[in-house]
Amino acid sequence: MNRDEHVFTIRETVLPTDPDSVLHIVVSTGFFNAEEIQIAVELVDENLQKGAEKSGYHFVFMECRDEVMGYSCYGRIPGTLTSYDLYWIAIGKRWQRLGLGHRMMTATEERIRAAGGHQIFIETSSTDLYHPTHVFYEHCRYSLDHVFPDFYAPGDSKYVYVKRLVESSEPVEPGSAD
Repeated sequence: MNRDEHVFTIRETVLPTDPDSVLHIVVSTGFFNAEEIQIAVELVDENLQKGAEKSGYHFVFMECRDEVMGYSCYGRIPGTLTSYDLYWIAIGKRWQRLGLGHRMMTATEERIRAAGGHQIFIETSSTDLYHPTHVFYEHCRYSLDHVFPDFYAPGDSKYVYVKRLVESSEPVEPGSAD
Protein backbone atom coordinates (compact mmCIF):
# COMPACT_ATOMS: atom_id res chain seq x y z
CA MET A 1 0.00 0.00 0.00
CA ASN A 2 1.15 3.45 -0.78
CA ARG A 3 0.73 6.03 1.98
CA ASP A 4 -0.35 8.59 -0.64
CA GLU A 5 -3.44 6.49 -1.41
CA HIS A 6 -4.86 6.93 2.10
CA VAL A 7 -6.16 9.76 4.22
CA PHE A 8 -5.10 9.37 7.83
CA THR A 9 -6.84 11.00 10.75
CA ILE A 10 -5.75 11.34 14.36
CA ARG A 11 -8.09 11.26 17.33
CA GLU A 12 -7.65 11.28 21.09
CA THR A 13 -11.12 10.31 22.24
CA VAL A 14 -11.34 6.67 23.31
CA LEU A 15 -14.35 4.90 21.80
CA PRO A 16 -16.12 1.77 23.09
CA THR A 17 -14.75 -0.17 20.08
CA ASP A 18 -11.13 0.72 20.88
CA PRO A 19 -10.36 -2.20 23.23
CA ASP A 20 -11.04 -4.56 20.30
CA SER A 21 -9.03 -2.35 17.93
CA VAL A 22 -6.06 -2.31 20.31
CA LEU A 23 -6.31 -6.08 20.78
CA HIS A 24 -6.22 -6.57 17.00
CA ILE A 25 -3.26 -4.20 16.57
CA VAL A 26 -1.03 -5.65 19.29
CA VAL A 27 -1.78 -9.25 18.32
CA SER A 28 -1.06 -8.50 14.65
CA THR A 29 2.46 -7.23 15.41
CA GLY A 30 3.59 -10.62 16.71
CA PHE A 31 5.73 -8.90 19.36
CA PHE A 32 3.71 -9.22 22.55
CA ASN A 33 2.95 -12.12 24.86
CA ALA A 34 -0.51 -12.86 26.28
CA GLU A 35 0.10 -10.90 29.49
CA GLU A 36 1.30 -7.82 27.58
CA ILE A 37 -1.69 -8.00 25.24
CA GLN A 38 -4.03 -8.16 28.23
CA ILE A 39 -2.35 -5.09 29.76
CA ALA A 40 -2.70 -3.12 26.51
CA VAL A 41 -6.45 -3.75 26.45
CA GLU A 42 -6.84 -3.08 30.20
CA LEU A 43 -5.35 0.42 29.81
CA VAL A 44 -7.96 1.27 27.17
CA ASP A 45 -10.72 -0.13 29.39
CA GLU A 46 -9.49 1.91 32.35
CA ASN A 47 -9.56 5.08 30.25
CA LEU A 48 -13.11 4.28 29.14
CA GLN A 49 -14.22 3.74 32.75
CA LYS A 50 -12.41 6.63 34.45
CA GLY A 51 -11.40 9.04 31.71
CA ALA A 52 -7.89 10.16 30.79
CA GLU A 53 -7.25 12.42 33.77
CA LYS A 54 -8.33 9.96 36.49
CA SER A 55 -6.83 6.89 34.82
CA GLY A 56 -3.61 8.64 33.83
CA TYR A 57 -3.75 6.95 30.41
CA HIS A 58 -3.99 9.19 27.37
CA PHE A 59 -4.36 7.82 23.85
CA VAL A 60 -3.69 8.82 20.28
CA PHE A 61 -5.35 6.75 17.56
CA MET A 62 -4.54 6.83 13.86
CA GLU A 63 -7.37 5.89 11.53
CA CYS A 64 -8.01 5.44 7.84
CA ARG A 65 -11.67 5.23 6.81
CA ASP A 66 -12.76 4.32 10.37
CA GLU A 67 -10.17 1.55 10.69
CA VAL A 68 -7.75 2.01 13.58
CA MET A 69 -4.30 1.41 12.13
CA GLY A 70 -2.20 2.27 15.17
CA TYR A 71 -2.24 3.86 18.56
CA SER A 72 -0.12 5.17 21.38
CA CYS A 73 -0.74 5.35 25.11
CA TYR A 74 1.11 7.77 27.35
CA GLY A 75 0.81 9.47 30.71
CA ARG A 76 2.55 11.77 33.14
CA ILE A 77 4.72 9.81 35.54
CA PRO A 78 3.15 10.08 39.02
CA GLY A 79 5.20 12.22 41.38
CA THR A 80 6.76 14.25 38.57
CA LEU A 81 5.83 17.61 37.08
CA THR A 82 7.04 17.25 33.51
CA SER A 83 8.11 13.64 32.87
CA TYR A 84 5.97 11.30 30.79
CA ASP A 85 6.00 7.60 30.00
CA LEU A 86 5.16 6.33 26.53
CA TYR A 87 3.53 3.07 27.56
CA TRP A 88 2.57 1.79 24.12
CA ILE A 89 3.04 2.66 20.50
CA ALA A 90 1.98 0.11 17.91
CA ILE A 91 0.98 0.04 14.26
CA GLY A 92 -1.05 -2.87 12.89
CA LYS A 93 1.00 -5.32 10.85
CA ARG A 94 -0.64 -4.50 7.50
CA TRP A 95 0.01 -0.77 8.02
CA GLN A 96 3.68 -1.05 8.92
CA ARG A 97 6.53 0.26 6.75
CA LEU A 98 4.50 3.29 5.58
CA GLY A 99 6.00 5.84 7.97
CA LEU A 100 2.97 5.74 10.24
CA GLY A 101 5.04 4.97 13.33
CA HIS A 102 6.90 8.24 12.90
CA ARG A 103 3.62 10.11 12.38
CA MET A 104 2.19 8.49 15.50
CA MET A 105 5.29 9.34 17.53
CA THR A 106 5.20 12.96 16.36
CA ALA A 107 1.50 13.29 17.20
CA THR A 108 2.12 11.82 20.65
CA GLU A 109 5.11 14.06 21.35
CA GLU A 110 3.09 17.13 20.29
CA ARG A 111 0.39 16.26 22.82
CA ILE A 112 2.90 15.64 25.59
CA ARG A 113 4.64 18.93 24.86
CA ALA A 114 1.27 20.77 24.84
CA ALA A 115 0.49 19.24 28.26
CA GLY A 116 3.74 20.68 29.66
CA GLY A 117 5.87 17.56 29.23
CA HIS A 118 9.61 18.13 29.13
CA GLN A 119 10.84 14.56 28.68
CA ILE A 120 9.51 11.20 27.58
CA PHE A 121 10.66 7.80 28.81
CA ILE A 122 10.14 4.50 26.98
CA GLU A 123 10.85 1.08 28.46
CA THR A 124 11.42 -1.92 26.20
CA SER A 125 13.02 -5.33 26.00
CA SER A 126 16.62 -5.87 24.93
CA THR A 127 15.91 -9.06 22.97
CA ASP A 128 16.70 -9.39 19.27
CA LEU A 129 12.98 -9.33 18.45
CA TYR A 130 12.97 -5.69 19.57
CA HIS A 131 15.99 -4.58 17.55
CA PRO A 132 13.78 -2.87 14.91
CA THR A 133 11.99 -1.11 17.79
CA HIS A 134 15.32 0.16 19.16
CA VAL A 135 16.26 1.46 15.70
CA PHE A 136 12.85 3.16 15.42
CA TYR A 137 13.28 4.93 18.78
CA GLU A 138 16.77 6.06 17.83
CA HIS A 139 15.49 7.41 14.47
CA CYS A 140 12.91 9.35 16.48
CA ARG A 141 15.83 10.89 18.43
CA TYR A 142 15.45 8.91 21.64
CA SER A 143 18.64 7.97 23.45
CA LEU A 144 19.27 4.76 25.33
CA ASP A 145 19.59 6.15 28.85
CA HIS A 146 19.78 3.11 31.07
CA VAL A 147 19.95 -0.68 30.96
CA PHE A 148 18.60 -2.86 33.77
CA PRO A 149 20.29 -6.25 33.24
CA ASP A 150 18.11 -9.37 33.27
CA PHE A 151 15.06 -7.29 34.25
CA TYR A 152 12.35 -9.20 32.39
CA ALA A 153 14.09 -12.58 32.42
CA PRO A 154 17.63 -13.94 32.35
CA GLY A 155 19.16 -12.48 29.18
CA ASP A 156 16.31 -10.00 28.69
CA SER A 157 17.30 -6.60 30.01
CA LYS A 158 15.09 -3.53 30.24
CA TYR A 159 16.19 -0.66 28.01
CA VAL A 160 15.05 2.81 29.01
CA TYR A 161 15.05 5.37 26.21
CA VAL A 162 14.60 9.09 26.84
CA LYS A 163 13.90 12.13 24.73
CA ARG A 164 14.16 15.61 26.14
CA LEU A 165 11.54 17.90 24.63
CA VAL A 166 12.81 20.89 26.60
CA GLU A 167 16.50 21.34 27.29
CA SER A 168 16.00 23.85 30.09
CA SER A 169 16.78 22.91 33.67
CA GLU A 170 14.74 25.87 34.92
CA PRO A 171 12.39 25.09 37.82
CA VAL A 172 8.78 24.58 36.80
CA GLU A 173 5.84 25.73 38.88
CA PRO A 174 3.24 23.00 39.52
CA GLY A 175 0.36 23.27 37.09
CA SER A 176 2.19 25.48 34.62
CA ALA A 177 2.64 24.39 31.03
CA ASP A 178 5.31 26.13 28.98
